Amino acid sequence: MQPVFGRVLTAMVTPFTADGSEVDYAQVARLAAHLVDDLGNDGLVVNGTTGESPTTTDLEKQRVLDAVVTAVGDRASVVAGVGTFSTRHSVELARQAADVGVDGLLVVTPYYSRPPADALEDHFVAVADATDLPVMLYDIPHRAGIAIPEDMLIRLDAHPRIRAVKDAKGSIVSSSVVLARTNLAYYAGDDAFLLPLLSVGGVGVVGTSSHFTAAAARRIIDLYLAGRVEEAVEANREALPAFQGIFATQGCMMVKAVLAERGFDAGPCRAPMGVPDPEVVTGYATLLENLGFHA
Repeated sequence: MQPVFGRVLTAMVTPFTADGSEVDYAQVARLAAHLVDDLGNDGLVVNGTTGESPTTTDLEKQRVLDAVVTAVGDRASVVAGVGTFSTRHSVELARQAADVGVDGLLVVTPYYSRPPADALEDHFVAVADATDLPVMLYDIPHRAGIAIPEDMLIRLDAHPRIRAVKDAKGSIVSSSVVLARTNLAYYAGDDAFLLPLLSVGGVGVVGTSSHFTAAAARRIIDLYLAGRVEEAVEANREALPAFQGIFATQGCMMVKAVLAERGFDAGPCRAPMGVPDPEVVTGYATLLENLGFHA
């Protein structure tokens, strides 16, 4: 299976000014360059929920995308999160992102409203039809409230622009069923799910801990694809505490707090996100250092 958007992508946080009132676009560009040039990400997902998209305006989203495309668009794929629980708004955001010059779109299952299956399928098709960009569907039932059914994913593979899935369903059997019957590129939507997903045909990861652990994700992928499975398993065992530890508190909160500890000011999270327990943050930062994930 070919990696449509690269193999190691980070769902990038959105840096804000000190009081959270404004986006810090200079820091947006700096963080994007750091993730690509220093850590080896070959793609970034921007304006996703880890980027606090529910709290940013459409103009802020546009300017964030422009900053990232300008900073790294010649060296990494830029995938814009455009999914909302409004089809019309999602289409508008998709067209806005296309105008900026991104490489693809991430479309999450509409959350809270739990549309019936036919309406959900219509939603995905409407967004995919809105531009010429390849689309990654985001299947995350524990947050959205519903899963994307396997038969729907199999049907949507026929759409020329629906080319990938960010898989946070947590069911390797379900993923295997779809991978066996489609050409969709599957990306682990949970960092710790990377190796299991590779084993059934997945292509990579859209990570959160990869703000710090991208090199480990890359090593696991390279070893597995080279047929060095035992080494891939060992590399996964070594990295697993860091993959899981990012969620000792809310992921975006943890990323921003650890970045701050490392001298990279991404600002606070906007409400309703808050400030994580300093002991939890220090514990994770220490874990990263002990595992060799230095700043």
